[in-house]
Amino acid sequence: MLTILICIDTPPSFMRRLHDLLLLLLGLLLVLPVAGVLAAWLQWDGPSASILREMAATVLPDYAVTSLVLCLAVAAGVALVGMGTAAAVTLFDFPGRRAFEWALLLPLAMPAYVVAYAYTDFLQFSGPLQSGLRTAFGLEGRVIPEVRSVPGAALVFVFSLYPYVYLLARAALGERATHLMEAARLLGAPLARRIASVALPLARPAVAAGVALALMETLADFGVSSYFGIQTFTTGIYKAWLAMDNRIAAAQLATTLLAVVALLLALEHRAQQRLRFAAARGGRAGSAEAQPVRLRGRRAAAAWTVCALPVLLGFLLPVGFMLRPLAADWSVLPWDRFLQWAFNSIRLGVLSAALAVVLALLLSFSLRSGGGTLTRGVVRLAGLGYAVPGAVIVVGLLLPVGWLQQAAPGSPTVFWVTGTVLGVVWAYLVRFMSVALQSVQSGYARIPGNLDDSARMLGTAGLGLLARVHWPLLRRSAAAAALLVFVDVMKELPATMVLRPFNTDTLAVVAYQLARDERLGEAALPSLALVLAGLIPVMLLSRTLRRRS
Repeated sequence: MLTILICIDTPPSFMRRLHDLLLLLLGLLLVLPVAGVLAAWLQWDGPSASILREMAATVLPDYAVTSLVLCLAVAAGVALVGMGTAAAVTLFDFPGRRAFEWALLLPLAMPAYVVAYAYTDFLQFSGPLQSGLRTAFGLEGRVIPEVRSVPGAALVFVFSLYPYVYLLARAALGERATHLMEAARLLGAPLARRIASVALPLARPAVAAGVALALMETLADFGVSSYFGIQTFTTGIYKAWLAMDNRIAAAQLATTLLAVVALLLALEHRAQQRLRFAAARGGRAGSAEAQPVRLRGRRAAAAWTVCALPVLLGFLLPVGFMLRPLAADWSVLPWDRFLQWAFNSIRLGVLSAALAVVLALLLSFSLRSGGGTLTRGVVRLAGLGYAVPGAVIVVGLLLPVGWLQQAAPGSPTVFWVTGTVLGVVWAYLVRFMSVALQSVQSGYARIPGNLDDSARMLGTAGLGLLARVHWPLLRRSAAAAALLVFVDVMKELPATMVLRPFNTDTLAVVAYQLARDERLGEAALPSLALVLAGLIPVMLLSRTLRRRS
């Protein structure tokens, strides 16, 4: 792999050993956070057992119940909204359908914690809505329920995460749903039965996969649950580590969360396998005999409403709520510090994206060049990182560093991990390496293998093959990978908040801190900057979907 610095005359056996050593080192770096969390159980002793019993008797039941209720509500909500919107734009034709096909992706640009800040600013007791209602109707006290609650958090997650279900369900229905529904119509089935007996079973694996992804994002969240004061596993991990100063308790909570996420990941993989099997046997959906059902009148209005509400609640209203303080008083906004926050975010994003793309290119090239079991294992480890919550990564990185510091007092290890950008970039690579890998590997899938054979016959091999043959064909995939990693790094909150060096606040961290201090008007500026950054990949994704349709 990383053998470009080695002389060309180096023996092949040495090159292979160096290649394997570097792969092994990379695998260890990627798996260390999970291994560090699991290794905390090796410190099992009397005090640890006492802490665990105390947690089980006090906070763990609340964490479990709250997380379970929240996940059930989010699962039902994203399944209903995602499946309903996907069915509307795929199976039916109504005014505005083409616009909704891409507009329904807009909530992907909104971090869930930004949506939470926006709604809190508008709906809280002193917000403009309740104040206006009390003034207009002479009411007193609270007019609407408290938004900072489990139901409020569930609504925030539903309208922020439903695009996961929408995308997968839309792809599944687009494969063959329209022509199968047309066949059912010719057999005399009414519209309601066609939807219930054909469309819904066809999209069930896609919905299950999308729900699993949404639940993983819900469990990994820190911003919404912490800001709303909800006692979930993620907030419990940070409280145990930072407030209680108990790293063993934090690691045990992280282990529980990691086990739940691993279960969700297994369910998502199983649903994806069923989805690929269902799609592989389908015919073309674009034939002239199989067209979406034309809706008119009340049915068209109902379909339009089903698609408009998620866009309104998940994107348009939050953006409007954040623009309100900007329009009211520009002087209250922290313009003087905004450029520094943006620079810190961009610097970390560019550095992490560049490293992730380089490693993804080298790993994918090694795998394409006949990589063995070690290469495949490292690629799998890298692919699992996206499912690991940021809280688990933080605990998994800091625990081994603390052990090393205890074993060798005075070691500069802690400084390099917590006092420089090394620690936070390391966490980003563990978290988002799979994003870069998926994009690069999809680009490699479009490069015929006979190009490699032809290049080798002409004397181009090794890294020369990557530089002269593969790279020109992978530029777009690499650029897409870099963009996706960059945006994910810009929005990442838990790992950044704990591991960032001193005086290196990012837009995400500052938005959270300002909102936590009830300075929601000032939080609007960094929050809107994050939304603008997130719009770029959403627009690229919508263009890709339009080309395929």
